[in-house]
Amino acid sequence: AGKHAEAVRRMNRSMVHRGPDGDGEYSDRHVHLAMRRLSIIDLEGGWQPLYNEDRSIALVANGEVYNHVELRASLEARGHRFTTHSDCETILHLYEEHGADCLHHLRGMYAFALYDIRAGRVLIGRDRMGEKPVYLYERPGEVWFCSELRCLLTSGQVPFELDPGSVNLYYHYNYIPEPRTAVKGVRKLPAGSYLMIDLKPWRVTEHRYWRLSDAPPVEGDPVRLIRGELDRIGELVTRADVPIGVALSGGVDSTLIAAIAAGHRPGLVHALTVGYPGRPDQDERSVAARTAKRLGMPFHEVEIHTREVVELFPERALWRDDPIADTAGHGYYAVSRLAKANGIPVLLQGQGADELFWGYGWVRSALEASLVKQSGDPASRRKDPYRRLFPNGAGSLRSMASRTAQWLLGWSRGHPDEGAPEDQLIFYNGNSSYQRARWLVRRVFPPEFSARAIATDPAEIFRRPRPWGNLPVMFTELMCETYLLENGIVQGDRLSMINSVELRLPLCDYRLAELAVGLRKVYPDHRLPYKHWLKAAAHDLVPTELMNRPKQGFTPPHKSWMTPLTDAYRLSLEDGYLVNHGVLAPKAAAEMTNHRFRLPIWTEAIYKTLVLEFWCRGMSAAASSGGVMEHTHRVPFHTSSQVESPGPRRAWAG
Repeated sequence: AGKHAEAVRRMNRSMVHRGPDGDGEYSDRHVHLAMRRLSIIDLEGGWQPLYNEDRSIALVANGEVYNHVELRASLEARGHRFTTHSDCETILHLYEEHGADCLHHLRGMYAFALYDIRAGRVLIGRDRMGEKPVYLYERPGEVWFCSELRCLLTSGQVPFELDPGSVNLYYHYNYIPEPRTAVKGVRKLPAGSYLMIDLKPWRVTEHRYWRLSDAPPVEGDPVRLIRGELDRIGELVTRADVPIGVALSGGVDSTLIAAIAAGHRPGLVHALTVGYPGRPDQDERSVAARTAKRLGMPFHEVEIHTREVVELFPERALWRDDPIADTAGHGYYAVSRLAKANGIPVLLQGQGADELFWGYGWVRSALEASLVKQSGDPASRRKDPYRRLFPNGAGSLRSMASRTAQWLLGWSRGHPDEGAPEDQLIFYNGNSSYQRARWLVRRVFPPEFSARAIATDPAEIFRRPRPWGNLPVMFTELMCETYLLENGIVQGDRLSMINSVELRLPLCDYRLAELAVGLRKVYPDHRLPYKHWLKAAAHDLVPTELMNRPKQGFTPPHKSWMTPLTDAYRLSLEDGYLVNHGVLAPKAAAEMTNHRFRLPIWTEAIYKTLVLEFWCRGMSAAASSGGVMEHTHRVPFHTSSQVESPGPRRAWAG
């Protein structure tokens, strides 16, 4: 490890945003570990690396072990001696007891590297739902790993070259499903997995220690059981020695999180929300403010201006770490920046409920279509929700004109199962964005790149051997492994950590996920009203008037953002990274800069391509110079706060 020590230190310096409070290193002939610390628990004593009693095991870790209090008590009863009050020290002593099976005892969000010095073995582990990331790059006799892809590239050891197949996936999904990344040779350690590296003889093995679909069946009252689990989660996720906030919108999920957090830390949890100039329909500040007042929570708000969204677009494309074409990202970024500005380093957010409890209409439609396909009953095909003239009820003259124009360009929406193999579920392929991508990748890529890109089948992710078995469970797992993980969780982690704020997702707790799936195996719920079980469990925590409000979250007024964004940056494509590296055809770049192309198919293509363009520029710079794009705010930051709970902000022990 000696000759690579400076490369590891360079990687560590590039992650100051993930840990501004300090750093630590361990090094010997074979292993070099480094970490950054964001102090959340045991502020004075929890410095890493952490060691066991005789210092034969060294650990660096990212994230939080929520059940550390219970684990510590059990381990101390067995004779283990702790030297800190850090939650992560429990990992060391669990490893002494159970080896790699220590992962089965952890409840939280974490990624860690543990070096068993006597055994000559390194264990790299990741939490079940994938809240904390691990990127891997292997070559003979070496494994490089890091919490962020950009920081891995700053090592100077990893060449930056786009993987065509992953770029194809990006255009179809708006993100790249794991374990792939956009960089050739770099992969993600999958959620619920660990990597074991034996040094002598050299051997690298990967193991999946958890799958959501393996959750055992659960009998009992779903509402009562879910409510009990929510109460337990509230106790665990509010453990911290620093202030905690909740990203609060006007919806059920964030209101539920705020209520259970306030119940366990009354008067000590802050509410933070975002809004937009002119208070359009997407602005839920007034609803959030009323909720915060009812719960006795100090309230903070920030207004997001279009100019800020446009000016920060290149940096935000890079800060996500993966190329992700989701306009909601700026809301994640703004609310975490608001938390940072108010000295709140822990933020709770409501992601996960829609994926676990049927919150998306398109998923239910896809499931029903797959159930039809599973049945093989020709009469049932007439009920297939995708066999409609206007699949999303879009029958207006404007919609018809748009579809006609796109048909003239060579694209038209077909049934997602046309020409599909029998083992392919109807899933993302029913989405119009996915279907348009099949046209786009042949239109925007040069022939050579296109041939390599389309060799990767984007539908491979949702192909499953027949017979399929329990499709509702399968769909729940698919949603958690794709959209929730790679769009929601990834954006949440990166765009909060760029502001040095730790994001916790109570509704992504693996025990809640297992409970939802276990109950679903006994009591099918996919035809009940949206999020029926969760809403019933939260009936006394969420006001009735919020229960049936349309879902917003931090959904932005993205239509008003799109034209300023594309006008500001579209010219950067003509002589940009993608054109000069044979990824984007010059003709396609010229078409994208043409003001006449305002059809959805081209607006979508421009946005996805601009995200990829600026992501590539930043990643290429990181790989070539080892440099780090500075995290600066070049635009005004407009906030206000209403602190109505008694007393000043203070820290508390969890």
